[in-house]
Amino acid sequence: MDAFYASVEQLDNPFLKNKPIVVGNSSKRGVVAAASYEARSYGIRSAMSSVIAKHKCKDLIFVVPRFDRYKEISLEIKKVFLEITDLVEPLSLDEAFLDVTGNSLLASQIAFEIRSKIYKRIGLTASAGISINKFVSKIATEVNKPNGQKTIHPQHVDTFLNLLPIEQFYGIGKVTSVKMKENGIFYGSDLRKATLEFLMSKFGKTGSYYYKIIRSTQDNPVNPNRIIKSIGAEKTFRENINSNISFIEKLNKIAEKVEERMIKADQRGKTVTVKIKYEDFTLKTRSKTIKNSVKYKNEFFPIVEKLFFEKNIEKPVRLLGISISGFSNKKDFYSNKTQLKIKF
Repeated sequence: MDAFYASVEQLDNPFLKNKPIVVGNSSKRGVVAAASYEARSYGIRSAMSSVIAKHKCKDLIFVVPRFDRYKEISLEIKKVFLEITDLVEPLSLDEAFLDVTGNSLLASQIAFEIRSKIYKRIGLTASAGISINKFVSKIATEVNKPNGQKTIHPQHVDTFLNLLPIEQFYGIGKVTSVKMKENGIFYGSDLRKATLEFLMSKFGKTGSYYYKIIRSTQDNPVNPNRIIKSIGAEKTFRENINSNISFIEKLNKIAEKVEERMIKADQRGKTVTVKIKYEDFTLKTRSKTIKNSVKYKNEFFPIVEKLFFEKNIEKPVRLLGISISGFSNKKDFYSNKTQLKIKF
């Protein structure tokens, strides 16, 4: 979907149409959750500080998130997908992979049909990427956004990837792209020349993944029953905190939210992780895997406390998080927090 949260707000409120809006908190500690394309023209992006966003556009309009509404529309969009195929893998409220290998129509026709149905029924635009696997389709989705689609034909996949700058590869972030360039890998063609041994020596086990994606040999089919590996919650504070009393108070509230989500998912896990982000945005995580699985706060909070205080907190903290993984119950359930691209 195109600028999904912001587009929903513009759909529901005609006053917001064609105006630069962001979904998020306008406070000095706020962060942009989503930006309309009008706002993006000013250089505003998701995850940007609200203060910076306001500095870039003095007429910027902030809208409080309405996640129940986004979920409602997301379910309507999924109904459109299921009219085409049962092989739908949701990635988030606004993104999904579809496998339409068995459909008699051309994939490009199916993509156009889906996008048209979404617009007619709901009033929102969507973009699609069409190719031979998730990785290439995900990249292709970005080519003709918004309200467009791009097909990378099987015969053209290698050429497309060879010419692609390494920072545009899905799964290669800023830090990794810098390291890639330090090792002479600027484009897909450079990555293709690298041996498996070289990539694994420079990037560890992930090197094997890079070796496979450039050759389209990764085994990653569309999975309608994708299993989520962790459940957690986190909180960014309006003011940095730096006292033990504040730490415990905030961690208690976060733990209550984690317990609520664990109960809702009916899961128990053996690995507890604490996330700490300092005022300078330095991020640290501390984890412990235990013998007996946990679900309730009274079971995992003592572990959280021990992890948190095992080392001194020397700087003010802006964010805390708790997550539980290593589930003992392997039943399938979906996450609404991860990110939709469409593989046809």
